[in-house]
Amino acid sequence: MTRETVRNGNLDVAWKRFKQKVARDGVPSECKKRECYDKPGVRRRNAKKEGIKNSRKRNRMRERD
Repeated sequence: MTRETVRNGNLDVAWKRFKQKVARDGVPSECKKRECYDKPGVRRRNAKKEGIKNSRKRNRMRERD
């Protein structure tokens, strides 16, 4: 469980840090993934698309350097 303490009554800073920690832990993406059931074939297809997208992104980064 993610926790953040409020220091000097500054709730805004604590809230911002809490949201960053939660996002880093991957809670929002995990919730989105578990919203509905995906058939195994659909899951594989999405993973393949994601891999292709990431490889193209990596290639673009390498071309810049």
